[in-house]
Amino acid sequence: MKKIVFHIFNKCQRILPVLVLFFFSFSSYAQNIKATAKLDSTSIKIGQQVKLELSILYRVDNGKQIKIQWPEIADTIRKEIEVVSQSPVDTIIPDSTDLLQFLQTKTLIITSFDSGYWAIPPFHFTVNDDSTNKIFTDPLLLEVNTLAVDTTLAIKDIKDPYLETYTWLDWLKDNPYIVYGTLAALLLIILMILLIRHAQKKKPLPFIKETPKVPAHIIAFEKFEKLKNEKLWQEGKIKQYYSTLTDILREYIENRFKIQALEQTTDEILYGFRNVAIDEESRNKLKQVLILADLVKFAKEHPLPNENELSMADSYDFVNGTKREEEDPSS
Repeated sequence: MKKIVFHIFNKCQRILPVLVLFFFSFSSYAQNIKATAKLDSTSIKIGQQVKLELSILYRVDNGKQIKIQWPEIADTIRKEIEVVSQSPVDTIIPDSTDLLQFLQTKTLIITSFDSGYWAIPPFHFTVNDDSTNKIFTDPLLLEVNTLAVDTTLAIKDIKDPYLETYTWLDWLKDNPYIVYGTLAALLLIILMILLIRHAQKKKPLPFIKETPKVPAHIIAFEKFEKLKNEKLWQEGKIKQYYSTLTDILREYIENRFKIQALEQTTDEILYGFRNVAIDEESRNKLKQVLILADLVKFAKEHPLPNENELSMADSYDFVNGTKREEEDPSS
């Protein structure tokens, strides 16, 4: 019976990807996107937990923005399979030689309390909010086995119930007059405190001078100066130098333009500036610094000394060219 079920599922598994590829081959080929679903075990016992890893690999070409919408996953995949927990989506660059390729992964912990063979249907991902442009994973099959019962063993009696412990809540229920007396005393004390405060003269609240918020560009300039004085790249700490430099830029962008730059990739940051009114020179300088920093951090690039100095200068010029003038305390 087990062989027949797996045989039928394998047949369906061969046909379904063909149909999916037929309808979505054009969009998948155009954007080089591949979705995968993988179980760390295809056979479990009832109540046992197993990992289901979902991943999608895509490549950003020609500066095009690719937005991946993950499938909505509820508490159950189907009525026989429950979702115990699920991790947040993690985005990485899997190959340091190809900085335009990204891998997003998510891990589900699933279980089942029904024995049998349960098909896990394909998960679908939506690309760039286009409902006609979906990427599907392959279907999976999960075998759930019952626990073996040894009928040769004698039946055991049910254990006696545990004796209930006597708690402080039980004591309160048994002594209501003490409880009411304590509450009355507390109310009397509170009333006396309120009367004493009311009788006292009201004192004016001390004036607290509000400290003005430091503008985003002032913070960035101070951190640039500190980084310059640390002389990281002169001491061979190239990666640390560019990581700190781009962190300063990302923090400035987030505070100045309200773009979540600290959590985004370079392409996502540049895409976020598509509707922001800044001059083209500032935009190009930001792009040059972020891309060179990615090459240093992920491709182990070793820039020349003049390139390191130029990155600092471009970063300073970008902040200076995009700062909000009305926040400048000197203006």
